[in-house]
Amino acid sequence: MQPLPDTPIELTIERLGQLGEGVASWQGRTVFIPGAFPGDVVRVHLEQQGRVLRGLLRQVLSDGADRRPSPCPLSTDCGGCDWLELAEPAQRAAKQEIVLSTLEHLGHLPRSQFTVRPLLVAPRDFGYRRRSVLHFAKGALAYFGRRSHERVPVSVCGALTPALTALPGKLAPLLKPLSKDAEEVHLLAEGEKAAFAVMLTGQVATRHVEAAEAAVRALRLEGAVLVPKEGSPRLLGKPALRSLSPLRPEVPLYLRPDAFAQAHAEANVGLVTSAVYELASRETDSVLELYSGNGNFTFPLAATAASVLGVESSPVGVELAQRSAREGGVTHVRFIQGDARRVVQGLIGEGRTFDLCLADPPRTGAPGLALQVSLLGVKRVVYVACDPASLARDAAGLVAAGYRPVALQVVDMFPQTHHVEAVMSFER
Repeated sequence: MQPLPDTPIELTIERLGQLGEGVASWQGRTVFIPGAFPGDVVRVHLEQQGRVLRGLLRQVLSDGADRRPSPCPLSTDCGGCDWLELAEPAQRAAKQEIVLSTLEHLGHLPRSQFTVRPLLVAPRDFGYRRRSVLHFAKGALAYFGRRSHERVPVSVCGALTPALTALPGKLAPLLKPLSKDAEEVHLLAEGEKAAFAVMLTGQVATRHVEAAEAAVRALRLEGAVLVPKEGSPRLLGKPALRSLSPLRPEVPLYLRPDAFAQAHAEANVGLVTSAVYELASRETDSVLELYSGNGNFTFPLAATAASVLGVESSPVGVELAQRSAREGGVTHVRFIQGDARRVVQGLIGEGRTFDLCLADPPRTGAPGLALQVSLLGVKRVVYVACDPASLARDAAGLVAAGYRPVALQVVDMFPQTHHVEAVMSFER
């Protein structure tokens, strides 16, 4: 193998990789360059990082056609929005291509084998994030830096919804008494209402409660949650924010800052609509929903299905979903709290069967899903993915188990970043 040069070299960016980095070639080897975009001519310092060759960006010598000035002064350091300098049309085209090429190269599923639907565009490109995770850094709240755990202090963030934009700067001094005992601070908004959660390194102490309560009062927030390392969360005020279930406004949907919620409220409606359409449940169908969360997909699915069984590991998610079912008068849904794989193994052992399955796993995917749905007699599977590689691996497993890929819908849930959601359907 040829030794790497000691001085920076000049490269031209050919495309974008799965993790949002620019991709170039050097001596027949692929080089990944964070912060570079197609068409850029760049000067980089090459570094071997494990089996991957990366280029540390030293200078952009000439801009590619889709490069633009960043609207955020923190973008060179902050790890939150890595595509701020890439025009939106190019972002969308890249996301569609990244998902398709990952399915082809990792999952061995040619795009010609299924319907590729046009990308769903998010209604807002800026100021859309209704949830955020921050960390303390010398009395300020901060994001992690680009591909590092270095902390970048932030007082105002234009990526957040108006209810949250200035909250990091306002909240940080009020939470100073608990800053040394906090791992993370989670912000959440629904419309004009906001709440926060503090993930603690130990148990909840009186000073933690007093600081959080003072912050809620001073900033006129709905409430807060203090989450100890072990034990039950401590709720202050009313941190569960009331929303409406997508496609079913008669059913309330509750969000809490210590539980998962999709970051883009408007794009989430498109995501749910796509999943419901692809699953195509009928009034006689039984649906198994894995990783059901707070019921984001559950209640729209229940509108047309005979029954829905949701499986979710988070006690908070199940609690919120059950509250929605009670208040919305939805009686043909049921929730089980537990690890999805173990719960499904129990269902198989009981001889249960389901007509349809919707899975919305975390970034790591759903290993073993193909065998499990096959043993449950599932005829149609809809997989909601936030990671193209996990989608490709699990899609390959489904195909090997006898399921045929039907359609792919990519959703631009996270404008200004390389992150993307995808909905893919399979049947047998």
